[in-house]
Amino acid sequence: MKISATLPARGRDLRLDLFRGVANWGIFFDHIPNNVVNWVTTRNYGFSDAADLFIFISGYTVAFVYARMMLERGFVIGASRLLKRVWQIYVAHVFLFVIYLAEIGYLAQKYGKTGFADDFNIRGFLEHPAQVLFEGLILRFKPVNMDVLPLYIVLMGVFPPVLWLMLRRPNLTLAGSALLYLAARQFGWNLPAYPVGAWYFNPFAWQLLFVFGAWFALGGSAQAMPFIHSRTALVLGIAYLLFALVLTMAARFDELRALIPAEIYGAFNPNDKTNLAPYRLLHFIVFAFFVVRLLPKDWPGLEWRIFRPAIKCGQQSLEVFCAGIFLSFAAHFVLVEISGAVWMQLLVSAAGVGAMTALAYYRSWSKAADKAPAKLKPVATAAD
Repeated sequence: MKISATLPARGRDLRLDLFRGVANWGIFFDHIPNNVVNWVTTRNYGFSDAADLFIFISGYTVAFVYARMMLERGFVIGASRLLKRVWQIYVAHVFLFVIYLAEIGYLAQKYGKTGFADDFNIRGFLEHPAQVLFEGLILRFKPVNMDVLPLYIVLMGVFPPVLWLMLRRPNLTLAGSALLYLAARQFGWNLPAYPVGAWYFNPFAWQLLFVFGAWFALGGSAQAMPFIHSRTALVLGIAYLLFALVLTMAARFDELRALIPAEIYGAFNPNDKTNLAPYRLLHFIVFAFFVVRLLPKDWPGLEWRIFRPAIKCGQQSLEVFCAGIFLSFAAHFVLVEISGAVWMQLLVSAAGVGAMTALAYYRSWSKAADKAPAKLKPVATAAD
């Protein structure tokens, strides 16, 4: 089959780095319970949140990087490099998994806070460590807040043949992904979790957002551009975002909830994040279309100094994400054990973002240093 996808232009798209960095910060804030800074994140103002943004950008980036490699160097090379990246993410997940368990378990036992073990789903680890570690290695056991990377690993692990087909039949591949999404929701497909239940992020449902990101990267954005820039999309998009804002706020304020018919409120609350509810998916698509419409790739503001920390965090996304998971529990512990005052909430949130940003700058410098050619000193000769 001939290639039908359109590869994006070479070079970094700073919009992806910016929003991926913001998504990492948002995930960090959202993982700190009873934190006033949570109100700056998108989950309070619509159906989708930072997790949707992270998965969409991940799909876009994977297609952007490995599609060109498959075309230039062949499917086997492209697939092997993609799976090498999957292995790197899996190793990072295992490292974070062990450190996160140790962090929560140690602090819970040292300070007598047994509730932490239940709140963060590590009670089984304290009672049966060997079994729980094994289940964690095969991605069946996940402490609270550690659900995103296993989803990412699975989606990337099965992506090579999907990418091969998308390069040749992008619209058909997206349609197949949509059918799998609908079937999963209809028949209740999900992966089992340990010790009971199923995955918090259902991979059979969330794969659609990942594949949509890949489709968007490989020509889908160009196909959708006439609609994105149409007046119809503008009006309908604004109306839907306002509708989502009202329904989301109604879940937080009883006065507003009382004004909404129970049938309408109940159809959207609670928000079905596990199975990526259609209204949630639509909300993110509308948001993505507005970003494309209002924020062009060559916008000079992307070079502004104020955006550099977020962009840097987006460029070193894996390390920053892992650090954010670790720091979110540390921040929660401080708020519980030392002070839950608003000033402390602001302090731990700012400190966490500062630490994540510092790590991103360090990793960027470290990678550049590894690639820099060594400076050879002149060798003295007898004539000298």
